[in-house]
Amino acid sequence: MQDDSVRKEGEGAPKKHPTPLLDELESGPWPSFVSGLKRLRDNADARYAPMMNDLLGQLEHSYENRLGYWKGGTVSVFGYGGGVIPRFSEVADKYPASKEFHTLRIQPPAGMHYTTDLLRKMCDVWEKHGSGLIAFHGQSGDIMFQGCSTESVQPAFDEFNEMGLDLGGAGPALRTSMSCVGHARCEMSCYDEVKAHRTVINEFLDEMHRPALPYKFKFKFSGCGNDCVNAIHRADFAVIGTWRDAMKVNQDEVKAYVEKVGRKYMIDSVITRCPTRALSLNDDDTLDVDNKSCVRCMHCLNVMTKALSPGDDRGASILIGGKRALKVGDLMGTMIIPFFKLDTDEDFEKLVAFARNLLEFFADNALEHERIGETLDRIGLPAFLEAIGVDPDPNMVNHPRTSCYVRTDDFTDEAEKYFERKAREAGLTVASE
Repeated sequence: MQDDSVRKEGEGAPKKHPTPLLDELESGPWPSFVSGLKRLRDNADARYAPMMNDLLGQLEHSYENRLGYWKGGTVSVFGYGGGVIPRFSEVADKYPASKEFHTLRIQPPAGMHYTTDLLRKMCDVWEKHGSGLIAFHGQSGDIMFQGCSTESVQPAFDEFNEMGLDLGGAGPALRTSMSCVGHARCEMSCYDEVKAHRTVINEFLDEMHRPALPYKFKFKFSGCGNDCVNAIHRADFAVIGTWRDAMKVNQDEVKAYVEKVGRKYMIDSVITRCPTRALSLNDDDTLDVDNKSCVRCMHCLNVMTKALSPGDDRGASILIGGKRALKVGDLMGTMIIPFFKLDTDEDFEKLVAFARNLLEFFADNALEHERIGETLDRIGLPAFLEAIGVDPDPNMVNHPRTSCYVRTDDFTDEAEKYFERKAREAGLTVASE
């Protein structure tokens, strides 16, 4: 059945709502989302043009009154409890064509790998069933297909599903995961991000489709400390690639770089930028690296891509609790596992087991509308580590000289005892200073 608010092809463009306030957003030097909405509105052959016209009218109305006029509700597809963000207009009498403007969250391929054919097919589906407005991507990684009537949600999903795509998470549930392009293109990659992403999400797909958690929970996978998917400060469970042996240095390339940019630039832009002063430039233009002091900030590797690269003993760090502002403000992820090998199938099984342990703890102990980082903040790190079965590690302490967890005079001695014990357990000999 054709919705009366959505015009059939060839009926001509709708009468445009005046948008003086929105027009101001197009006056600056940067591209504006308003221009994109207007292009969709002005497409005379598109069935969704009236919807986009009324959307612009309602948005202008919101700007005039400084109020939002969208309310939620319940919209879903058969067999799923989440994945659709319902939006119903409170001013539908004034703007009937955009009275329903739901969003379908679709999971992207791991690593954001698309073919042009897939992109064209997705656009065709959304021009047929939706508004034509697509966002690549939301903060959880979803492809955001924005603007759909209630009756069109199921047909649109069916066509996406036939293409091999699935709904992502919404509500108090596991959310769609993100992973960087990683080892497919990046020389900084320290583990198989795509495999980690797919392994974890495939294992916990029910938690995404059928919301049953106290609040949202996000996995994100970055191949190195550059953290191109913002995992450290946006993910409840962040897997960040790292290495634990010495950084690899090609001294010939170091010399070539110094010759190219000059010693002053090298010192000002590389050596002095190291946050722990782990780098020093010798008189013969070779580079010394104090690997014990290196914190994997990635600056020198990013600047000198031919000369420096991650070590060979690669893996990942796992940080828990990153999030934007809610109850206790913005939180960066807390280091829980400083190094986790991700080479073999057994390693990935251990990652899934640890993730399951975290999700079960979160489901059983978090308060309603509380992220796991806020749970950790509420109960404290010692209780959290005991609950999830992880031994304390000196690497978990961000600032040992100012931390309230240990007496500063004893920290170095206690840390050395810890590393000696770990080395003995591994059957290694502790090298003397």
